[in-house]
Amino acid sequence: MTAIFNPTGPTTVPPVPRPASPVSTPGAPASVGPVLELPGAPGAALVPVTRDGRPVGAFVLADGRVRYRRVADPDQLVAAGTGAFAVAALTAAVALWARRRPPAVGAVTMGPGGWVSLRNAPAPHPRPDRRPWWARLLRAHPLPR
Repeated sequence: MTAIFNPTGPTTVPPVPRPASPVSTPGAPASVGPVLELPGAPGAALVPVTRDGRPVGAFVLADGRVRYRRVADPDQLVAAGTGAFAVAALTAAVALWARRRPPAVGAVTMGPGGWVSLRNAPAPHPRPDRRPWWARLLRAHPLPR
C-alpha cells in the first residue's frame, strides 16, 4: 500500500495492478508507471517513474501543471556521506602530519666508557659575546660575582 499525505491527514491508496513490463533493451527510456488518482485534491494525479526496477521520481499533475519530483536515492546519500568523511579524515591526517615536529634529540646511546652519545643532535646555539674587542683579543673574562 502507498501512503499519501495531504492537508486532511494520511490516506492510504490501494496499489494499482501493474501490467507486465516488456523486456527492456539497453538504452531504453525509463519506464513510467500507471496514473494514480490522488484523493482530496480535485484533478490531481501521480505518475511514478522507475528505472531498472527502482523508483527515480514521479510526475505530479495538479492545478493544470505538471511537475517532476526526483526521489532521493539512499545509496547515493550514503556514498556521498562516506566520500565526504573520507576526504575530511584524509585532510585532518595530512594537517596533523604536517604539523608534527622532529624530535629535539636523535637516538641516545651509551658509548664506550660510559659516555652518552647523541645522534643527530643539533649544535648548541652560541652565546653572544658581549665583551669589547680588546677583551676578546686578550681573552679576558669578567670576574665571577
